[in-house]
Amino acid sequence: MAPPMSMLLRKEDVEMRTDFDFSPLFRSTVGFDRMFDLLQSNTRADEGWPPYDIERLGDDAYRVTLALAGFRPEELNVVAQQNLLIVSGDRRSRADDRDEGGEQGRQRQVLHRGIAGRAFERRFELADHVKVVGASLADGLLTIELRREVPEAMRPRRIEIAGTGGSDNVLRGPQPQRQVEGQQAA
Repeated sequence: MAPPMSMLLRKEDVEMRTDFDFSPLFRSTVGFDRMFDLLQSNTRADEGWPPYDIERLGDDAYRVTLALAGFRPEELNVVAQQNLLIVSGDRRSRADDRDEGGEQGRQRQVLHRGIAGRAFERRFELADHVKVVGASLADGLLTIELRREVPEAMRPRRIEIAGTGGSDNVLRGPQPQRQVEGQQAA
């Protein structure tokens, strides 16, 4: 008689797999290395702080908003590189142990700290030709405006097709209606 099987699952049977093997796609694609790198980097666990929104405002306009309560503009860095936006912040440079509204030099005691003030770095991969237009901090929200600016040489353009011989491909003006046998012209 076979030993009874345990009804408990092993940890490796239950864990969700978060990494994907893209090697079969590398065989049949050329020039998509950056896209596969982006997909693999985005499957890694993210701590989720600070929370953020990404909005599309139009065909070529975007907005990234990060919730950064308690941060001052001088404690934040927004760096735009080619195809990468890096937002970082560090409140450790501030003397948090001083009472900001009271007497100078008076120590304050925090009884509960629920507002996160830890250092962070958040990276956003940008599509080609997306530029940072501006950034502002108001009411604890850092807003970064982005715009896609495709160079004129890369924009689609309509190509006119020239006719061959004496005929022309372009229809000009209204065409005369033809009468079909047995029907009256409209």
